[in-house]
Amino acid sequence: MTSQELKSGFFLFFVVVALIAAAPLSDVSILRAGDKPEIIPLSQIKPGMKGVAYTIFAGDQIEPMDLQVIGILPNLLGPKQDIILVQMVGAKVEHTGVVAGMSGSPVYIQGKLAGALALKFGQFTKEAIGGVMPIEQMLEVHPETPVPSAENQAGAALDADTSAEQQSLAELGPPAQFPLPADWSQRIGSGSGAALVPIETPLVFSGVHPEVFAHFASLFAARGMIAAQGGTTGPQPDDADIKAGDMVSMVLMDGDIQFAASCTVTLITADRVYVCGHPLFDLGAVDMPLARGRVLTTLASDLDSVKIVNVGGTIGAVREDRTSAVMGVLGPAPKMIPMELTVATPNAERKAHYGLMNNPKITPLLVGIATLNALTGSTVYGEGTTLRLTGEIQIAGHSPVEIENMFAPTDVFVPDGMQVTASVQSLFSRIFTNPYENAKIERISLRVDSISERRSAIIENAWCDKSEVQPGEQVSVKVLLRPYRGAPFIQDVPIQIPAQAARGTSLRIQVSDSDQLNRMSRALTLGPAARLNGLEQLITLLNRERRNDRLYVTLLEPTTTLLVEDKELPNAPLSEINILDQRRSAGAGNALMLRESTAGEWSVPLNRVVTGTYSLNVLVK
Repeated sequence: MTSQELKSGFFLFFVVVALIAAAPLSDVSILRAGDKPEIIPLSQIKPGMKGVAYTIFAGDQIEPMDLQVIGILPNLLGPKQDIILVQMVGAKVEHTGVVAGMSGSPVYIQGKLAGALALKFGQFTKEAIGGVMPIEQMLEVHPETPVPSAENQAGAALDADTSAEQQSLAELGPPAQFPLPADWSQRIGSGSGAALVPIETPLVFSGVHPEVFAHFASLFAARGMIAAQGGTTGPQPDDADIKAGDMVSMVLMDGDIQFAASCTVTLITADRVYVCGHPLFDLGAVDMPLARGRVLTTLASDLDSVKIVNVGGTIGAVREDRTSAVMGVLGPAPKMIPMELTVATPNAERKAHYGLMNNPKITPLLVGIATLNALTGSTVYGEGTTLRLTGEIQIAGHSPVEIENMFAPTDVFVPDGMQVTASVQSLFSRIFTNPYENAKIERISLRVDSISERRSAIIENAWCDKSEVQPGEQVSVKVLLRPYRGAPFIQDVPIQIPAQAARGTSLRIQVSDSDQLNRMSRALTLGPAARLNGLEQLITLLNRERRNDRLYVTLLEPTTTLLVEDKELPNAPLSEINILDQRRSAGAGNALMLRESTAGEWSVPLNRVVTGTYSLNVLVK
């Protein structure tokens, strides 16, 4: 080789090296699982620097997206919570914009990990401008945070008259918006009032009846989730072989219904997996299954582009849901709460099986979804029928919670099964969010029998065959009830006047439905004023609640009753009342006084939903 040829060869070599060094980084091999990539500190990132983000548009192929740093938005999320603003370029990303499911996509600058794509502009824009969560802020989410305990899972129980799902996801509040400073809006050519929001998370669902999802979808949408029809692919040998840029799914519910939220993996270090770059629900410490996500395709839309994802096999557990990241660990999955629901008619029955994640804010909502879906999605179910609900909730170390009630259809334009759903949610929430201990739910077993008619009756009137009674005498209370589109009928209820009833005393006879009598037990068990000493007492009171398919007649006398924990103490003497007053002044507050005492209670099963109340008086002579 001549000296001229040698010089030409060296010149060509250095030209190639220089071109490689100047080119944007797009080597997917840097994303290998188990490697701990070098990190570029936020302080070294400057406007104009070039980089690459990695994500999947279809299949399992991780693809690069070139980007350029626009600048740093200091304290955008809060004190010392900065965001890197970037402009992405390339045919695909300019066509789709920032896609739901792209959150967590790792961003490399100068070959070093800078953070995760996490924010975008609002809806109705395909502007390929995004916010990057710095990797230092993501790594502040530590795996040492304990799994939710009894103390941080317990909360105020829900009032039965309040929609349970509104007390779960809704109370978390919508995801935040982060307005851009005016000078930044001008710099990137956007209008005034421009704001960044967390990139939407695809909520993959399958097996859900459209009416059911329509009812609950707004709660998930308020948390920045986009409903995306998907499915499951079944476990595959390489499910756990994930790397940065792959998709994972956080499983809320499995079985006959699949609910999972999907994000992109940012970093895997040891057995920890950092994803999303923003919160899922911002729940803090959580315990939910982590599964492989398989991207089918990316659907481009002027409203919101979204990845269509199937849920693969379970690969670990999500442990943290924080402001800057969702963090999971590879390995065994946490135990789900098993739920079984049977829907039966005289001709056939269908069973549904579910597994529910364990969280006080999310699980009651999932119970409602599962219940309503089993009803409206069953081929044996029909509107306009009366539903009889039975079942139990099994709790480790405690008596089971027994469930029994009837629900008649109404003329309100909502599925008839919503009454059953609200009842199950409310009861489950009172157990699951009790203020005493972490209720370890072992199983939920429910059965709904459909009766093909509208079985209900309203209490219209009541009277006693005597206005003056003797101590120890038996008298008859007659109740006029009007069934739905049927002839009124009179129900005779014999009652016994107490032998010790004081002469000259006026006794009150209350004819009522179950709800009237259950309000007092709920006053003892709900909210911060709960006066019980533990979960077992709560279960005892719940199991003592009256059933709504019976007519109740209660005889009340004008003496004080003390309600102490789960016990009712009628005819309380003055000495006990004085002690109670002293305890109240000392802040004990574990008892409640009523102005009347129950002298007797009688009920008649009517096999129909009874509503209404009526009161009358008799004089003891």
